[in-house]
Amino acid sequence: MVLNKYREKADPVISPIAEKLKVVNPNVISWSSLIFALLAGISFYLSYKPLYVLSGGIFVFLNSLLDALDGKIAKITGKDSKRGDFLDHTIDRYSDIFILLGIILGPLCRTWVGIFAVIGVLMTSYMGTQADAVGVSRDYGGIAGRAERLVLLIVFSFLYFLLFETGWTSVELMDIELGLFELLMIWFALAGNLTAVFRGINSWSDLSEE
Repeated sequence: MVLNKYREKADPVISPIAEKLKVVNPNVISWSSLIFALLAGISFYLSYKPLYVLSGGIFVFLNSLLDALDGKIAKITGKDSKRGDFLDHTIDRYSDIFILLGIILGPLCRTWVGIFAVIGVLMTSYMGTQADAVGVSRDYGGIAGRAERLVLLIVFSFLYFLLFETGWTSVELMDIELGLFELLMIWFALAGNLTAVFRGINSWSDLSEE
């Protein structure tokens, strides 16, 4: 995960917020992040107006913020545990599904494009956690980690909102008109599956050395 290298640089922003919220159970923060993911999905599904797309991006941002805070609060309060880690990853997967389904089922993306994106996203995450499950270190490598996906979703939501009036929310490639979010879903599909393969090869190599 490219952005995983810059986590420490985000600490000056995340840590003060986590300190103020440390009276809240980290699991409550995790569940709250799921609510914002659901709201993001609904906003994208209803995105016949650009304001809904912008709202979706804001909800994705809040989901990502809470996803970063739950682990930080758990560490500060000494409540980090395997149960919390399990809950966090489970909620992350449901969050991914809610957000992507909103895009796929709404007017922003053709269904067939979105299906490949879902496969790429879920396989990327599966390969990372499966490595941990079979006894090798959890793999966050590759170019399409969750942090990258969330940042791109936020950026594209704001771009869509800003460019909507100009009509520059789509491009034509090989006589096929593709919207901004369809381009993003294609990237999720290609980069996600490549990342899944990359993580799989790394884990396979680590297992063969045991």
